[in-house]
Amino acid sequence: MSYLKFDKNTLINLEQSLSKEMLRVNKSGAYSFSTIVDCNTRKHHGLMVIPIPELGDENHVLVSSLDTTVIQRGAEFNLGLHKYPGDHYSPKGHKYIREYESDSIPRTIYRVGGVILSRDLIFASHENRLLIKYTLLDAHSPTTLRFKPFLAFRSVNTLTRENDQLNSGYEPVANGIKMQLYPGYPPLFMQLSVKNAFLHQPDWYKNIEYMKDQEQGYAYQEDLFVPGTFEASIRKGQSIYISMGTSEISTRRMSSVFADEIAARTPRDSFTHCLQNAAYQFYNKQDNGQRFLIAGYPWFEYRARDMFIALPGCTLAAKNPGLFEAIMETGERLIHACIHKKPESCRIQGLQKPDVLLWAIWAIQEYARFQGIQACQEKYGSLVIDILEHIQNQKHPNLFLHQNNLLYTEGKLEAISWMDSTWSGSPLVPRSGYLVEFNALWYNALLFGAELESFQRQSFRVDLYTQMAEQTKISFLQTFVNPYGYLYDFVDGDKPDWSVRPNMIFAASLPYSMLDKQQRKTVIDLVTKELLTPRGLRSLSPKSFGYNPNMEGTEEQRIRAKHQGAAWPWLIGHFLEAYLGLYKDSGISFAQRVIYAFEEELTERGVGTISEVFNGNPPYRGHGGVSYAMNVGEILRIHRLLKNRLNLNQES
Repeated sequence: MSYLKFDKNTLINLEQSLSKEMLRVNKSGAYSFSTIVDCNTRKHHGLMVIPIPELGDENHVLVSSLDTTVIQRGAEFNLGLHKYPGDHYSPKGHKYIREYESDSIPRTIYRVGGVILSRDLIFASHENRLLIKYTLLDAHSPTTLRFKPFLAFRSVNTLTRENDQLNSGYEPVANGIKMQLYPGYPPLFMQLSVKNAFLHQPDWYKNIEYMKDQEQGYAYQEDLFVPGTFEASIRKGQSIYISMGTSEISTRRMSSVFADEIAARTPRDSFTHCLQNAAYQFYNKQDNGQRFLIAGYPWFEYRARDMFIALPGCTLAAKNPGLFEAIMETGERLIHACIHKKPESCRIQGLQKPDVLLWAIWAIQEYARFQGIQACQEKYGSLVIDILEHIQNQKHPNLFLHQNNLLYTEGKLEAISWMDSTWSGSPLVPRSGYLVEFNALWYNALLFGAELESFQRQSFRVDLYTQMAEQTKISFLQTFVNPYGYLYDFVDGDKPDWSVRPNMIFAASLPYSMLDKQQRKTVIDLVTKELLTPRGLRSLSPKSFGYNPNMEGTEEQRIRAKHQGAAWPWLIGHFLEAYLGLYKDSGISFAQRVIYAFEEELTERGVGTISEVFNGNPPYRGHGGVSYAMNVGEILRIHRLLKNRLNLNQES
């Protein structure tokens, strides 16, 4: 039985099914993305969406959708679904869907009279090629399938309209055609595994609507180009493959390529395997050999902070240390280029943000936890020292080490922490001065550096970092601990910020904490009481001024709520690490309940993955990106650490 499965009752109810989205990627930037009933509800949806570096950093929708029509005895049954003005859906193919599941790959089962047809979809790894497999499971009379592609050839951030610049011509290729609608775009090859008849009948389908964009106040109507239709006969038990790609494929290879790709997939048959599968979707390998984690889908890019925070969970916790090392090889090269101000061609953004190097050290520290401190020292010891010396020697443009050994950063005019929402060019949460998580990370980094150097017998650095950490601890406690026992979010001069925010949790969760047991308990108890939700930690307490938990309304309203009360799942990793550090084994059952509360989310919005952000109040609906690397990585990381703890208890 499939772990991710939806029945007829859910599928024919558009209010339910249109909110559930399925994402498949090729691990090089391309993806296939739609709802489970194949009705696109946002402009970022598309059957085949690929990066085209020659046209910029944005992805581009080549194929929006593919309508399939079952023909028997002259009767036609169109399985497609599109939304048009007036809340009109056509051709309402969802009424024929009997089952949708996604174990290793998405599978849809259709029933039209006596015809039972399955459709399986897969994106080839590191190749701009989508493969769709249709299998006729049952039929009582001769059956024909007709395929009608809806083409866009546009950026994911724009919409297209009927125009006379489009090239509607085509060239025949093996069992298919080749088209290039506009200059600058690569050709699109559409091929079948069997001989077929292509009817060239170019036409525009106008005013197709995307309801999610409409709800959010964006442009939401476009015209899509249909070049014609492919028709092929199919017999009971037979499979027909369709390839859509930017290069031609041997039609004889389609079935073997499809089978090989399935064999390489992680089955999504459990909570853990769903998270692992989602984690691997963020992995990106570029043609120049650089490897990254993309921040999320569908509209995120390569962001340094997100990558380092997500990296341990998306690789080490997924039992793939080799992937961590491959990505960190790129990260190390970019860090050194940043430190030494050397040019480096790279699409990653935000390397100069003042906390990014501190998060990189934390990611390396997690490598030491999973792979051993000595192995970590041999592989990354010099990188950690380079970063510490870079900060210590005041080389960072916006990270200043003061005499009290606390790090100061200027954030009034620029968003410099993970709470980076802006409006009209200004940060909505202008955190500036001594930031609580920056200095918690700094203290932890110093002692981790001392730990690494102890293996090198570099006693002068061990002593130096230990002494610096001790001074940081004294200053931290004097600066951040307020009369009520919790921690200020930031302190700028003599102006502390009293807002109850989740950033204080890092002072209690990191491997080296400057807080004593009672101080950690006070912080954890307050976070539990005021910030904990079933979908993460709120970005602001309901008792704090400006609390706004609802990611609803206009773009401005949503952005203003993002860090003023909305809940973030990735913070659960550090919250539970702090909780287990304080309560030990007695906290295990609580941690399990918190983690597995996310299991129901796997079928709510992004199927098999975790959304970017949630409303801070019930019913805690997901918003933002449909799949978010920091969330998946941190839930997977704390889930793995909890399982390791349970295994140790069983062994003892």
